[in-house]
Amino acid sequence: MTLVKLVDPVAVEELGRVHFIGIGGAGMSGIARILLKRGVRVSGSDARSTELVSELRELGATVHIGHAASHIKDVDTVVVSTAIRDSNPELGEALKQGLRVIPRAAALASVMAGRTAVAVAGTHGKTTTTSMLTVALQKCGADPSYCVGGQLVTTGLGADEGSGQVFVAEADESDGSFLMLAPDIAVVTNVEADHLDNYGDPRAVHDSFARFADRIGSLLIACADDPGAAELAAVARGRGIRVVTYGESGDYRVSGVRPDGFGTTFTIERLGEVRLAVPGAHNALNATAVVAVAEALGLPFEEVRDGLAAFTGAKRRFEAKGEARGIAVFDSYAHHPTELAADLRAARDVAASYSGSGRVIAIFQPHLYSRTRFFAEEFGTALGLADEAIVLDVYGAREDPEPGVSGAMVAGRVQLPAEKVVYAPDRAAVPGLVASRARGGDIVLTMGAGDVTELGPQILAELSAG
Repeated sequence: MTLVKLVDPVAVEELGRVHFIGIGGAGMSGIARILLKRGVRVSGSDARSTELVSELRELGATVHIGHAASHIKDVDTVVVSTAIRDSNPELGEALKQGLRVIPRAAALASVMAGRTAVAVAGTHGKTTTTSMLTVALQKCGADPSYCVGGQLVTTGLGADEGSGQVFVAEADESDGSFLMLAPDIAVVTNVEADHLDNYGDPRAVHDSFARFADRIGSLLIACADDPGAAELAAVARGRGIRVVTYGESGDYRVSGVRPDGFGTTFTIERLGEVRLAVPGAHNALNATAVVAVAEALGLPFEEVRDGLAAFTGAKRRFEAKGEARGIAVFDSYAHHPTELAADLRAARDVAASYSGSGRVIAIFQPHLYSRTRFFAEEFGTALGLADEAIVLDVYGAREDPEPGVSGAMVAGRVQLPAEKVVYAPDRAAVPGLVASRARGGDIVLTMGAGDVTELGPQILAELSAG
């Protein structure tokens, strides 16, 4: 993946017939869904058929399984995801025909145009915060359009067209594509080093967020507790951008954060107490950002609070997978050291509520060879927050293997006794490992952005059989 070439957004009515290369992806399918609901003719292709592909077909899209140049027929605009390589035959044919080819973020900017656009950005917490905001606005009757990088538990969808004026979107900084958006209101949850394979160094990441702030039309809402976001807030104020902050020291001040069963309770000073059905102090901050957005939109706190209480999570964001033998299994998309640490602290709170004495067993699959190389030490430190850690091999995704880079780099740096750490390059062996180590009252948490998510049901099956 490389930093995308920025392009100006095109009005939806000017896109014509739109073809998505990689239409089955979470982000691509969501934009396709919205375009279909607006009456745009949509086609696309993907490597395999999925539930998302079937849903798009039911809405009227023509979807091909596999990629071929012949699929680029009667098309005006081609949308590509960052996962599509230059060698893709459909991309080659589109360029040959001189068609308009745009990245996913440019298509997102097109569908957001003309609405009150709210974008949620940050190195971590984007999906959860965007999902929280969407559910809260729905419960307030605002019925927003939305495009999230995951699926809402409440709707089972990652994107949909609403009847209201507000459009809520997750803004992806990984490839710089969030610089194609021009939101009225933006939330920045945090700014940390990540995607250094693209950016090169942490300073470039911060500079990219500063450029994003310049594109905000009305208001920046930034987390005062995060050094990177606080620095961004100061830069934005210096450029004349209106800023409000949230956190333990922000304009929206959070206090009294405490575990509450499987959820979290906290207070926003001058407004009142909020109870969430999801765990973790980080989610108290995410929810406070939602309150700040809602107030900027003129929505009453009491209704927003009720909406936040109704939020039960997003897929793969500390998602409960089930229970067997008194052992609860959860799944998380966490793939950066800060995310691992936040989820493991939340798991500790859940374990205390679940049994009072249970342990936390972390199963981590590193994502990308470059990220593993950059953050092996930090991953090891974060996993030390668990009682036991099982580390899989690297899920390479779009990257080719790097000599000497493997899950063993992380396992060797976990700050736990040696007998509490296992390097498991054979993923099929993990359910048996968990079954032999876990005991009643424990919390098992699978973490990573790859196929580690498939382990949850397998672990439950192994536990049930034992």
